[in-house]
Amino acid sequence: MKKKTNWSILIGAAFLMASSAIGPGFLTQTAVFTEQLGASFGFVILLSVVLDAIAQLNIWRIIAVADKPAQDIANQVFPGLGYFLSFLVFLGGLAFNIGNIAGAGLGMNVLFGISTGQGAMISAVIAIGIFVYKEAGKAMDLFAKTMGLLKIGLALFIAYISDPPLAEAAARSINPTQFSFSAVLIIVGGTVGGYITFSGAHRLLDARQTGIDNLRSVNKGALSAIGLASIMRILLFIAALGVVSTGAKLDPGNPAASVFQLASGQLGYKIFGLVIWAAGISSVVGSAYTSISFIKSFHPKILKYNRLITIIFILVSCAIFLLIGKPVKILLAVGAINGLILPIALGVMLLAAYRYKIVSTYKQPLWLTLAGAGVVVIMVYMGYGTILNILQ
Repeated sequence: MKKKTNWSILIGAAFLMASSAIGPGFLTQTAVFTEQLGASFGFVILLSVVLDAIAQLNIWRIIAVADKPAQDIANQVFPGLGYFLSFLVFLGGLAFNIGNIAGAGLGMNVLFGISTGQGAMISAVIAIGIFVYKEAGKAMDLFAKTMGLLKIGLALFIAYISDPPLAEAAARSINPTQFSFSAVLIIVGGTVGGYITFSGAHRLLDARQTGIDNLRSVNKGALSAIGLASIMRILLFIAALGVVSTGAKLDPGNPAASVFQLASGQLGYKIFGLVIWAAGISSVVGSAYTSISFIKSFHPKILKYNRLITIIFILVSCAIFLLIGKPVKILLAVGAINGLILPIALGVMLLAAYRYKIVSTYKQPLWLTLAGAGVVVIMVYMGYGTILNILQ
């Protein structure tokens, strides 16, 4: 029997994934690589969009058909593999959440002049409030949509104000003069790496929007999520390009803030505060939800106290940030780590697509499998190259 598609949940899942991707690290990465590669960064973005879409479609479809969370699927592929995958995703989610809390705190600092630590604590309380609310799923969907639209709207304004060289950006997006493997790895990792690609799929799972009959809707949700994240990436790219093309130098301590401030003065700086707060707080929600979703099927008590454990996860992230200070330097590194997790996660899902006990009679399109395998190979190759550069 075909399950009725709940479009509100589907769009909420897309926004949850996109909002999880568009965190403080996302803003930092985009500003840094625009300054490094100039208009040629447009090519990296286009390449990453293709890789992102292939990875997302494979993972969302297989989770929807199997009607199980990724860690249970992985354990069926090979006993114990789900625990390993959960360990990687959970640690990656925790590391990202420290940066997300920091970003939200920085946003509060810019907007209201309070300390970053105080802003982080207030933001953590707001995020916790969403999970305390009885209708947490609906609240999370609404929050993700609102924050997603806010970020895109503000980025569009700054992109317009910065007067970017659009013709050059379009030309170099097809015919680049510079390229960086590590940029692709970090950008893909920051968009669909680690916990991020599973956030929307696990939300659909919790809302029972699964099964072969719902695959068309799942496809739309997966591609919508990538589309939303990509729109934001492109807007930030052209905003940053408009700034750096004038010869202006970004502040290495906070390159994303420089883009907004140089484009629109004090108003731009305040807008940056609002954007990075929205990016941080929505990513805190997405990261906490998805990271806990990777362990809640392992024991009945984890499932029973799922909401409480999610709240503790947020509090621990906030406490670590308050103890170690600003983790701005790790945001690029965490993107790379999540990029290294992606080929493992995607490879497991591709194997699962051909296990009858997992997907029953479902037949994964051959082109999607081959494209997914290609993404695994590309990400492994780029990850290997990036690690060699770090070690040299």
